[in-house]
Amino acid sequence: MPEIVTSPLMLVLVALLSYLLGSVPFGIVITRALGLGDLRKIGSGNIGATNVLRTGNKPAALATLLLDAGKGGIAVLIARALVGEDAAQVAGLLAFLGHLFPVYLGFRGGKGVATFLGTMIALSWPIGLACCATWAVVAAISRISSLSALVSAASAGFWLLVFEQGQMMVLTFILTLLVYIRHWGNIQRLKAGTEPKIGAKKA
Repeated sequence: MPEIVTSPLMLVLVALLSYLLGSVPFGIVITRALGLGDLRKIGSGNIGATNVLRTGNKPAALATLLLDAGKGGIAVLIARALVGEDAAQVAGLLAFLGHLFPVYLGFRGGKGVATFLGTMIALSWPIGLACCATWAVVAAISRISSLSALVSAASAGFWLLVFEQGQMMVLTFILTLLVYIRHWGNIQRLKAGTEPKIGAKKA
């Protein structure tokens, strides 16, 4: 954990604004704007980029990926620039929670992979890029998005040690745990051998 030097009131303000930013459901916004339907009624019903890809619109999926990653990263960067490193970690956590439990969707959100990666890149770009590379390698081999996400999140702790970023350990553990909780159904399907591959039309 970084040293807490910011006032509690300011941290609460950072937390609130970051949560609201993280809650913006870009997947739903983009698919509706493009006339692709209600994302929650397509494929797995998830609001993330993997499910947007099931609409067959790759640019929409890419835009969702970048925006979902960006809202975590932007929250961190703004908090760091205007307040400090302790606020940056609070911002990263709350933006992530906003994506998982968005107030705009009755607290039923996505699984957080893109937001996790964007947050990690902003907190420490070498670790974030290492996690992205891990995702890409596993995805290339397995063609399974959820497996790639789980391995990437699990690798974050290892990369923290490699790049000597121990002050991020608690936050990274919480984010990784939440990724695994949100992927519980995927984990069961992976065990059963029924998890769909990237680009599959149905969950």
